[in-house]
Amino acid sequence: MKARLSFFQIWNMCFGFLGIQIAFGLQNANASRLFQTLGADMSALPLLWIAGPVTGLIVQPLVGHFSDRTWGRLGRRRPYFFWGAILTTAALFFMPTAPVLWMAAGALWILDASVNVTMEPFRAFVGDLLPEEQRTTGYAMQSFFIGVGSVFASALPWMLSHWFAVSNEAPDGGVPESVRLAFYIGGAMLLVAVLWTVLTTREYSPSEVEAFERADRPAEAAEARKAPPFFASGLIWTVVGAVATVLIERFGLEKELYILSGVVAAFGLVQLFAGWRRRGRAASEGLFEIVEDFFHMPATMRQLAVVQFFSWFGLFAMWIFTTLAVTQVHFGTTDTASKAYNEGADWVGVLFAVYNGVAALAAFLLPMLAKRIGRRACHALNLCLGGLGLLSFYFIRDPKLLWIGMVGVGFAWASILSAPYSILAGAVPAKKMGVYMGIFNFFIVIPQLVAATILGLTLKTWFNSEPIYALVLGGGSMFVAAVCMFLVRDPVGRRADAEALEPAPAA
Repeated sequence: MKARLSFFQIWNMCFGFLGIQIAFGLQNANASRLFQTLGADMSALPLLWIAGPVTGLIVQPLVGHFSDRTWGRLGRRRPYFFWGAILTTAALFFMPTAPVLWMAAGALWILDASVNVTMEPFRAFVGDLLPEEQRTTGYAMQSFFIGVGSVFASALPWMLSHWFAVSNEAPDGGVPESVRLAFYIGGAMLLVAVLWTVLTTREYSPSEVEAFERADRPAEAAEARKAPPFFASGLIWTVVGAVATVLIERFGLEKELYILSGVVAAFGLVQLFAGWRRRGRAASEGLFEIVEDFFHMPATMRQLAVVQFFSWFGLFAMWIFTTLAVTQVHFGTTDTASKAYNEGADWVGVLFAVYNGVAALAAFLLPMLAKRIGRRACHALNLCLGGLGLLSFYFIRDPKLLWIGMVGVGFAWASILSAPYSILAGAVPAKKMGVYMGIFNFFIVIPQLVAATILGLTLKTWFNSEPIYALVLGGGSMFVAAVCMFLVRDPVGRRADAEALEPAPAA
């Protein structure tokens, strides 16, 4: 039986998430600002932001699969924490110093890949180390650090310029000193936070993990699964992607559409490769197992995928276009070198800090609400609050009042980080927790790829390239996600303990 851990032991094992969220917060609040400063056109911003979705699509399932099977001097999950933190820190140090746009975009790719390597095993870490009765505390602590790290990172440039008189202007077209210094501070804090978790925690050995599994599931039978139609499905997806690419070229459609056609074709090719390896009896290969597990997703996971799509489409619209919308509509400028633009961009950092701070507090309130109305209704309600929050940017014109909408976004963010994972945990096999958490990331990545592909084109075609309408579309997407939530079959139901709201893997 797993030993109960003290409060400070749980604190130590979750502390690394503080650093991870500092990296995410700096990226989310400042990437568009950096790209615009280096000369990126507004319509190109979604394409530059595809680094996160693409790297997450590739990295998280692989890391989830292999971390389930890793054991070394640092343990099972901690090697991924350690090396991911080293690479992430290097990317944070370089990104604000990039002299040209393509180098900044490349740094974002490295940053996102590294953060994904570090973050994915953290989803399983609490489940690995804590007994069932302490997982609520563990995930509440993790959610708390997510909020605190995001608040700090989002507000850091504003704090440096307003509290320490660091310049937030870029008269020569460069990156403001406040943003540059914020990335340096964030990189150092990430490395320290993750190393703290690596050095102050220990993991159970493979033999101990196996013993715990046998004790929890002594009579678990082998799962009989039908072989997926790799070749037929793979051929269809590949042909559809190839034909779409030809049509885009033939009719001179927007280049952003190549991303979608490429993803469709790549998915087909991966299936064909997995089918070929399966014929060769290479059933232990990571790629084969990941693709096969994808085809055998439980029904609840498929239903949640739809909710995730519309939820994350709305979030991605917010992350990309809030700075552009606020600086243009509420501060009246598109000149990236102007004082008004940089004041607006700093204010967006504060607004992002508001929603993350609300999320940190809401993480402890949502379990009580879920116990009263059920997890599905609780998540749907919070998604509606997020939708209202994004829509409020269109109607509120005083920038000092925009924080009101961010309260709703904060509740939605807290729920998005927990409710889908808690429902998923009761629907997937325990022995495949790592890989299914990685596969579940597909349904975070795919809507971001779609948003990166079509949002800029949509604004240009129908909304006169006004970024405020991206937030309106994002709010509407949140409402659709709320409706779809009632189509999800919760395997645990209302009688579940409220602690299941946290993203704890099945025991």
